[in-house]
Amino acid sequence: MIALRNSSSALRCVSLASVHSAGYHQPSPLCSRLSPVRTSLDFQIISNSSRKMATRFGQTLDDVLFPPIETSKTGMLEVSPIHTVYWEVSGNPSGTPVMVLHGGPGGGSQAEYRRYFDPKVYQIIQMDQRGCGKSTPHAELDDNNTQALVADIEKLRQFLGVDTWYVFGGSWGSTLSLTYAIFHPDRVKALMLRGIFMCRRSELLWFYQDGASHIFPDKFHPYREHIPEEERGDLIAAYYKRLTSSDGNVRRAAAKEWCLWEMGTSKLMPDTAYMDKADNLDFAAAFSRIECHYFINAIFLEDGYILKQAGKLMNIPVHIVQGRYDVVCPAVSAWELHQALPHSTLAIVPDAGHSMGEVGIAKELVDITNKYK
Repeated sequence: MIALRNSSSALRCVSLASVHSAGYHQPSPLCSRLSPVRTSLDFQIISNSSRKMATRFGQTLDDVLFPPIETSKTGMLEVSPIHTVYWEVSGNPSGTPVMVLHGGPGGGSQAEYRRYFDPKVYQIIQMDQRGCGKSTPHAELDDNNTQALVADIEKLRQFLGVDTWYVFGGSWGSTLSLTYAIFHPDRVKALMLRGIFMCRRSELLWFYQDGASHIFPDKFHPYREHIPEEERGDLIAAYYKRLTSSDGNVRRAAAKEWCLWEMGTSKLMPDTAYMDKADNLDFAAAFSRIECHYFINAIFLEDGYILKQAGKLMNIPVHIVQGRYDVVCPAVSAWELHQALPHSTLAIVPDAGHSMGEVGIAKELVDITNKYK
């Protein structure tokens, strides 16, 4: 089942009217006839731009999400001779378990992720994947690969005494959720996914080499210019060389540009607070370095692995939420996954990009988690 959250003709007219107000476009006759509606909605569109998509039809993230909560239990789990991962539990300690897998790789868990679940119903479990967040050692690449992360998830499930759980993830979190479910289908009650990323070579080239650059040329310019012209034929390889340099200054400079490129393209409306993450050098170092490590190694799986193994997911409910204007993980990947899994549901949000912090995407995700209460 596919649900296209289409905008109304009134909303389409508002968009034109907003452009016209800036001196770029003449409103159509249809828009003129709908001018009473346009006036009230036009204010919302302008407000969205100035408040970085904080509102959507009068709703804010706080209207859509559950209130902030604290953790009830935290710990460190040794998963290899090198790596120890941070984990946390929040919500109802005896509630329905849900494993929340963060993005990146290297993004780290966030308190905000707890708010997508009813804390009276769900036992909300998060884990900082190897090398990021509170996991140690920080930004470590050795023994850091997809198969190891899948094994870590299983170790944490067993450690916490969970039999089966829901698995929730977006972007790289969707990659890892799908891969975990392929490896351990009997442990997954349902997949709740956003911003589908299957880490195929074509997807990596679209975002990091040539594709998204045509939509965000201004953001792409400093990312590309950081690399000497003779190395620009493979920007991922060029960044990997710098992110693994023995020179700390070289690593930090490359990490910041890599991080700025991704943060600057993740929302439909630019969000300076989101882009400021690149200034947090601890975050940028882990995020950029670990991401590039996985991508230069094709996430340690054969290309197209998830679609090739999709048959193993046929008995697992799969719910997909996708921003129509997601430039980081374009909607074609969500569509292809949906086609490979005919039993899945796909909700395409018309006024959203990549971020789960966009109100339209957040609302769809909460609707899915509420479905299983």
